[in-house]
Amino acid sequence: MDVEIPCDGRPPLPGVLSLPEGNGGPRPALLLIYEILGMTEEMKQVADDFAAEGYAVLIPDLFARGPFKALCVARAMRAVAAQRGREFDDLESARQFLASRPDVDPDRIGVIGFCLGGGFALVLAMRPEYKVAVPFYGDVPETIPRSCPVVASFGERDRIFLKKAKRLASQLDALGVPNDVKIYPEAGHAFYTRTPAGLLAKLGAMGPMNVGYHEPSAQDARARVLAFVREHL
Repeated sequence: MDVEIPCDGRPPLPGVLSLPEGNGGPRPALLLIYEILGMTEEMKQVADDFAAEGYAVLIPDLFARGPFKALCVARAMRAVAAQRGREFDDLESARQFLASRPDVDPDRIGVIGFCLGGGFALVLAMRPEYKVAVPFYGDVPETIPRSCPVVASFGERDRIFLKKAKRLASQLDALGVPNDVKIYPEAGHAFYTRTPAGLLAKLGAMGPMNVGYHEPSAQDARARVLAFVREHL
């Protein structure tokens, strides 16, 4: 369902909320941060998939403030690198929106992100409000002083993020944080979702990121993520 997320001192932010069927008691929730393509039908389908597993899933539309999507993407990338900015304020408003709902357990909120969203997820993993983080092929901070449990998935054919994936595993191990960082040898970037077949996807498939859906890796990652999140959320 479409929702409006109140943002203190700023106009509300649109979002999409997926809920499990039925009227169960307070349930765990996931804040889903989309990939660089924004609020696509594929991202909504991912949210519905996790909702079917018993989670309330909210996708805040970080690119909705405009005026141009390219500028929103560039600003979001800068925010990830700086670990601060308007996007993080909007994400905190989205988390508070989830936590305020009577059908959500405010002490059981995790974050899941893809590509650009994976970078956001790892920054948010360092904040105490989140109980688990699920980054898919996102950027990795140079230093991680603390973190909640992390289950991360990368493609070995994605030569841009491969070294970062290895660094993430070593950082989490050094912290003693429960983690499951897996690199899929036959997958590239964006292997979990069926990226729309536009120019960006075609260029990516020919470049160092090797963009493209890889079903065996996606299915294995889904099973790993669900098992890890059930344990830690």
